Amino acid sequence: MNKPSLWRRILSLIWRTITRIRLAMSNIIFLLAILFIYFVYLGGTPEPLPEKAALLLNISGTVVDQRSPVNPLQALTGPPTPETHEVLLRDIIESIDYAANDPAINSLVMELDALVYVGISKSQEILPALESFRRTGKPIIAIGDYFTQDQYLLASFAETVIAHPLGGVVLEGYSSYRNYFRDALEMVSINMHIFRAGEHKNAVEPFVRNDMSESEKAVTSIWLDDLWSQYTDTVEHHRSLANGTVDDYVNNFGLRLRNERGNAARAALQAGLVDRLLDRSKGNDYLIELVGASNEDGLYEAVEFERYVGRKRPLTLGSMEGDRVAVITASGNILPGDQPAGTIGGDSLAKLIRHAVEEDHFKAIVLRVNSGGGSMFASEIIREQLLYARAKKKPLVVSMGAVAASGGYYIAADADEIWATPGTITGSIGVFAAFPTFEELLARVGIHTDGVGTTDLAGALRPDRPLSPELVSILNSGVEFAYRSFLDIVAEGRHMSVEEIDPLAEGRVWVASDALRVGLIDRMGTLEDAVASAASLAGLDDYELDYVELPLSPRDYILKQLAKRVGGLMGSGANASLAGLLKPMREVAHELAVLQDPGHLYMRCITCGLVR
Repeated sequence: MNKPSLWRRILSLIWRTITRIRLAMSNIIFLLAILFIYFVYLGGTPEPLPEKAALLLNISGTVVDQRSPVNPLQALTGPPTPETHEVLLRDIIESIDYAANDPAINSLVMELDALVYVGISKSQEILPALESFRRTGKPIIAIGDYFTQDQYLLASFAETVIAHPLGGVVLEGYSSYRNYFRDALEMVSINMHIFRAGEHKNAVEPFVRNDMSESEKAVTSIWLDDLWSQYTDTVEHHRSLANGTVDDYVNNFGLRLRNERGNAARAALQAGLVDRLLDRSKGNDYLIELVGASNEDGLYEAVEFERYVGRKRPLTLGSMEGDRVAVITASGNILPGDQPAGTIGGDSLAKLIRHAVEEDHFKAIVLRVNSGGGSMFASEIIREQLLYARAKKKPLVVSMGAVAASGGYYIAADADEIWATPGTITGSIGVFAAFPTFEELLARVGIHTDGVGTTDLAGALRPDRPLSPELVSILNSGVEFAYRSFLDIVAEGRHMSVEEIDPLAEGRVWVASDALRVGLIDRMGTLEDAVASAASLAGLDDYELDYVELPLSPRDYILKQLAKRVGGLMGSGANASLAGLLKPMREVAHELAVLQDPGHLYMRCITCGLVR
């Protein structure tokens, strides 16, 4: 081989030197950025908590069981809006619990104007903490401008609800409306091939119909009416209102507005939904008198709940002494492989479960499920690890969040116990396959597909070719097999026969009270109740609680802390209306993106997306 010329060797040396310098500079810049982040956001002495203050429950964004990843660069360039911010449910509950026993906290104030979504199920889990706080004799006040339906459910737990004189309470009830695409798909010549098992498996209807079927309307109305009844009963109970007051307020809102000359705040006051109408200045004066202290800005003295719980929560330094109960969160769509927090990865969740099984200090496992399902293959990978926990005689309890349906129920079925809140949506035991082909669309623009293959199935799953009768038969057989397997798994896990499970399946969605009655769940209660039951099954009287998550590298940990700290500086919700208009398009794109099962088999409850 010829030796490279002198000039080539010199140029190569210069290029390698530049590359090394570039990498070194990149590392130096990154280290400097880390130091900057530490000293600006994480370093320094924390500001002391006030000696007399209210706990400020200023929930901004969406309440979740598990936060989705936040881009740290985006966090540095500007604070998130309420539409993108996420708040942990356990941060809310623990802050209230700490404050109840803290003599420095003499009241609780809810400012919920920036709350985007919490839902009835998570509100029911917050309620016990609020009731414990109230039993201490400390007052709870809710103050805001306009209360949305979701915000008002939490506000109704307060002893006093204050609205702005130009504000009001906006209630409308629950509904289920979706876009249907049959005509649109025909217009663009896209053939959507659907295979399903389960009469009520509603996930496929948008692709084959222009409207909701009568059977789906009947099933959906049942659980919507149940949830709305829970909402109205909760509000009327805490507000000491007569039965039917909330329905009367909603159904006669126009008349009430006319009687108050269009003043929505007065209408809410007359209906008993709020107690006082105060502008912001007078509201602040009221709270200063209630709390008995003000800060240097002349505002009532309060400590925000996220800052408060961060200071009060004990630091964990990795000690694994003593008995522990592991809580593993399974939140979001179920997808194959490793997935980030906020999405359930078949492999990543299975690793967490196996870790909890293998560690001796974990005496019981609680799987917190909040999912409408997804990939059947990924669900099975998760279930296999849960069966491994059962084989190792480690108690396994499932706590269902707002929704645990389809694949979410599949991974729950083998637990020793299944707990749900009264507002949980579950069931939807069914399977479907979906596969679009575009051969007619391509033909319209003069593109045709042809060729040869070595077998009858070679190239059969190309989206630019029509499905062959043999492939249709194969997919139908696969769906039927998957559905029978689902029934067998549920029957075995619930200690029932397939004949007993069959009428409860067919893709039907159940609200928790009905699921309890037919045997799909064991008890109703909060995550805290499920943890206590798991500890009892393990024979534990004294134990610690661990939220088990995939380990972060030092770099990822620092970036996560940065995103969390900057994320606390919330922006305005000025773009909420535009975001709401774009939401249907985002949801359609999202649903297509999660169809990733290698066998094209899915256990998804689309309607359950109404509750999170």
